Amino acid sequence: MFSWDDDPDLNITPLVDVMLVLMAILMITAPTIIFQEQIQLPDGSKTRKVTEPKSLTIRMDKERKVYLGNDTFSLVTFADDFRNRSSTMNKESEVYIRADERLSYKDVMYLLKSIKAAGFTKVSLITL
Repeated sequence: MFSWDDDPDLNITPLVDVMLVLMAILMITAPTIIFQEQIQLPDGSKTRKVTEPKSLTIRMDKERKVYLGNDTFSLVTFADDFRNRSSTMNKESEVYIRADERLSYKDVMYLLKSIKAAGFTKVSLITL
């Protein structure tokens, strides 16, 4: 018979199982939920075009001759000649140095130092 004094046993195992399944479903689906908010972007100014500065390529051969475009300079006079010529150039343009692998490290670094002294900050060495 049933009496009111008996303590009922609570079986919470099914509740825990259901909660673990719901938690697993939430963990799998939560990263795939994408929230989108419609925003109105302002119209930009169309009166000014943005142009990328042109890049310069400076080459130096094994005889220590420096080539800039169609002009040829000797390494000894390159620093002064380049400083005079660079007064009309954009200092924000990228400068690439191509040097022969048989040159000494000192000559390539002198060329790099001369270009940086003229005011160019974006100078890179190109290797093959």
